[in-house]
Amino acid sequence: MKTTQAQQAKTRRTIIECAVDVIAAHGFDNATMKQIARAAGIGDATIYKYFPTKERLVLAYFDQLIFDAIGATSQTTGLERYGLQEKLQRLTDAVLELMLPDREFVAMARTLLGRVPMVMLSPQLAGKQALNDLVLAFLRSAEETGEMAICTFKPSLAALYYDYLFGVVAYWLDDDSAEFANTTQFVDLSLGLLVLTLRSGVLNQILQLGGFVLRSQLARLMSQRSGVLDLFQLATQAARSSRHDRENASTASASRSPESRNTAKAPARRKSAS
Repeated sequence: MKTTQAQQAKTRRTIIECAVDVIAAHGFDNATMKQIARAAGIGDATIYKYFPTKERLVLAYFDQLIFDAIGATSQTTGLERYGLQEKLQRLTDAVLELMLPDREFVAMARTLLGRVPMVMLSPQLAGKQALNDLVLAFLRSAEETGEMAICTFKPSLAALYYDYLFGVVAYWLDDDSAEFANTTQFVDLSLGLLVLTLRSGVLNQILQLGGFVLRSQLARLMSQRSGVLDLFQLATQAARSSRHDRENASTASASRSPESRNTAKAPARRKSAS
């Protein structure tokens, strides 16, 4: 009897959930595909029809989680009225909320991905493309409403969110503050700085000149917990100060326009003697 797509999707999710439990209990290296298959209630050979390796199972976990987070975010009441920062923050929070019950497994997965980082570049990560599409939609909406300046590299910026997200997860895994307060502050400051910079249009110029530098250093920066919150606070203050200076300069420039200069310098005409 041929299984339907819905049945396959259900079995796939069951295998992933069981893999999380088995790997968390035994460790990635000691857990076996046979143990995972038994826990999922399927045949030893059947599991390989879904996932050829344990590494693929780990990637499938993140892929499934991203789709679930996108679904939870999209169903948020009043999402269409959210600003860009609120939308990105809701999406980031959804990912962390879904990971919380599996935190031990996620920590093991991070170690695995650190050993084999190229596995994250797999073209089979459908969740990555779906995530890019959603963030791109957020950026386009912000641009259309005037919340951010015209941005010529929205697809590239949307793709960067995927790297940012895994940087947030790495920070969260190392966060020992009460109720992950430092992670909450980290997300708030980093996304706030991003949106503030997008409003000013400065990021457009920066990434046009050195986007590849930003991309290569982003994950490393967010993995350095020491002083990173202070760094974001200082950068935010600098961005706000720069924006304020530009607004003042614009006002001063308008006051020095040819029309205003002529008006200011033109002497009052004397009435002719009667």
